[in-house]
Amino acid sequence: MDLQQAIRSRRAVREYTQEPVSESALERLIDSAIQAPSAVNEQPWHFTVVRAQGLLGSISNEAKAHLLTTPPAGMHPNHLEHFRQILGDPKFQIFYHAPALIVISSTVRDQWALENCALAAENLMLAACAEGLGTCWIGFAQSWLGTREGLATLGLPESHLPVAPIIVGHPKLPPPTVPRKPAEIRWIG
Repeated sequence: MDLQQAIRSRRAVREYTQEPVSESALERLIDSAIQAPSAVNEQPWHFTVVRAQGLLGSISNEAKAHLLTTPPAGMHPNHLEHFRQILGDPKFQIFYHAPALIVISSTVRDQWALENCALAAENLMLAACAEGLGTCWIGFAQSWLGTREGLATLGLPESHLPVAPIIVGHPKLPPPTVPRKPAEIRWIG
């Protein structure tokens, strides 16, 4: 798959087969991630791969409980109620039972931590698409993973900042095409 095709076909996937993703495939995705640019070429990435379904279920439960008690600041009230309903469902697993979770963390908590990890995450997700794998950045997990308990669960020191929890797996169905709004462009000069 060429780059333009991957860019245009990569979408969030939330339904996966139970087929595991091989360690070599996960390593290729991480190798693509580390090719991303970073501020002052610091390359401050750390990757935690979780494939144990019991642990993913436990993280899901902890993250749901955390979000229900500490909702994100600035969330629109309509969205807040919708998310409370979803998160309150004991059957809902935030990782959609994907076979793998890759958490991209910054090894430093500086002003570029989010951007550096987001650049690596996009590389990883495009590489996964090119390999026929699906991905989804799970924002529901971010807040809890950054707590002391979340960091300890991942075996990370408190100096690390989990930024991009991305599930990876074999999609049950090809993701649908989602139309894009036209770009808003302001030309100067």
